[in-house]
Amino acid sequence: MIGVVSDLAEHDVVREFFELFKTPWEFYRAGQKYDVLLCTGKCEAVGSAKLVVVYAGREIGFDEDLNIQTSPRSKKACNLSYKRSLIPIYGDAVRFSGKRGGLLTDVASDECVAYLQVSRDVTVARIGYDLFEEVRTLLTTGQRASRASIPTLELHIMFLRDLITGCELPLIEVPPVPDGYTFISCLTHDVDNPSIRRHTWDHTIFGFLYRAIVVSFFKLLQRRISLQTLLTNWAAVLKLPFVYLGAARDFWSEFDEAYLELENDVPSTFFVIPFRDRPGKSSTGPAPRFRAARYNARDIADTIDKLLAAGHEVSLHGIDAWFDSTSGREELEEIRSLTGIRDMGVRMHWLYYNSRSPVVLERAGAAYDATIGYNETVGYRAGTMQAYKPLAALRLLELPLHVMDTALFYPEYLGLSQSEALPLICQFASNAVQFGGCLTVNWHDRSLAPERKWDECYRSLLKELKSRGAWFSTAGQAVSWFRKRRSVTFETNRFDPEAISARVSCSEPDLVPGLRLRIYKPGTSCHNDAARSRDYVDIPFNESIHTRVPCRQTC
Repeated sequence: MIGVVSDLAEHDVVREFFELFKTPWEFYRAGQKYDVLLCTGKCEAVGSAKLVVVYAGREIGFDEDLNIQTSPRSKKACNLSYKRSLIPIYGDAVRFSGKRGGLLTDVASDECVAYLQVSRDVTVARIGYDLFEEVRTLLTTGQRASRASIPTLELHIMFLRDLITGCELPLIEVPPVPDGYTFISCLTHDVDNPSIRRHTWDHTIFGFLYRAIVVSFFKLLQRRISLQTLLTNWAAVLKLPFVYLGAARDFWSEFDEAYLELENDVPSTFFVIPFRDRPGKSSTGPAPRFRAARYNARDIADTIDKLLAAGHEVSLHGIDAWFDSTSGREELEEIRSLTGIRDMGVRMHWLYYNSRSPVVLERAGAAYDATIGYNETVGYRAGTMQAYKPLAALRLLELPLHVMDTALFYPEYLGLSQSEALPLICQFASNAVQFGGCLTVNWHDRSLAPERKWDECYRSLLKELKSRGAWFSTAGQAVSWFRKRRSVTFETNRFDPEAISARVSCSEPDLVPGLRLRIYKPGTSCHNDAARSRDYVDIPFNESIHTRVPCRQTC
């Protein structure tokens, strides 16, 4: 059991952190004995635990009491080295003078930022930043694009886990990994342009012509596309007048059949815009006119029925739901009227979002949001692959977006070729295998058609995810699984301290896989090797489980 000593103002983020690091914990109670005591700032109960972990990004009274020498704190963001990874720190950090071989070091100065101080009675780990303020930053402000590729929140969890197990203390958790799989993969599609015929001499059609004719030619010269792709794009341009006349097929309107064939038995989520010709509002006023879609959701009602019948999910691609609950309710009801589904999620068009959006969306009746991500790059805006509850929300969960096709391929963003993009995506898949959670991908409705033709990369992506043992889910199913995991409660037996029960307190659909209870085997060293990975045993469970934690050792 972990006891947490923190300021009242931190309690909301403490609770959310331990939903992501799902292990037995509680706020510190006087007189209670703990395996681990985690303190931020002041810590007056050192003798109540075998391992005391003190987080603070400044010099505190605890340092003076233990004669810990500190360097002046830095208010500049820094990067810490841990194993072969970087952990960005966005708030204050303090270094410890004269300490060698620390658990964490500042990459720029090579100074120690975290170390162990071992005595016969208690081991103290002093960490020179504020964990919960870092988590708050990740879940609210998010990471800057230059650090997008780092799953920072997962690394904070891994560091604390390694610290505990490295000190030979018992630890159990419910990892963010469905039973029988290695991680979750959620394939999504934003439906922005379901028909090229609806676009006549507007921003979208001019962009199509320019990229199909000019950009494709130069990409061929650069060997970034094949001759076959160039000819396909030019042929689409030549066919365009016949498409408008109805004499040739609309090559954007068959996105449903293209994805059904490509994904086969794999479910995915399609986010559909409710109303045409509504650009909505941005954070500074009216949004650009070309943000408006050229279709109503009702225009593609037959397509929606086909997708639902094939086991896919259809949810809202919101316009103004991100800042106005009344608009959000109207937009959600429009999609509900076509699907008959009440529990519906949202992804905002153009990823519009602000600090109030979780509360606004919740009041509008959204079951989840899938907006948090980057337009200009790919990666972990919130530093995590787990669905989390925004701190201002009561129940709404956020399913982060990690990989988006336009961010990968548009020249003004990453500007990668399909062959260059695949290794980057594979790295995200490797991270998902290592940390668990859900890798969320967004491939737009027209991205398999001319002039984009990004189908080669998507095929390879599907193959890669399948080979790595992912559970493919809709966005709604992924959120349901995380709700199940979040509902787990732990109970200890006062007559047998090593006995523990884990119980699922909410019921989710049978289509959602079960959970795992992970029991870590205590290590054999607690000094310089505290950050080394430990062995564990996984026990599947779906409702409740009773087990015994391995006997604790003396650190």
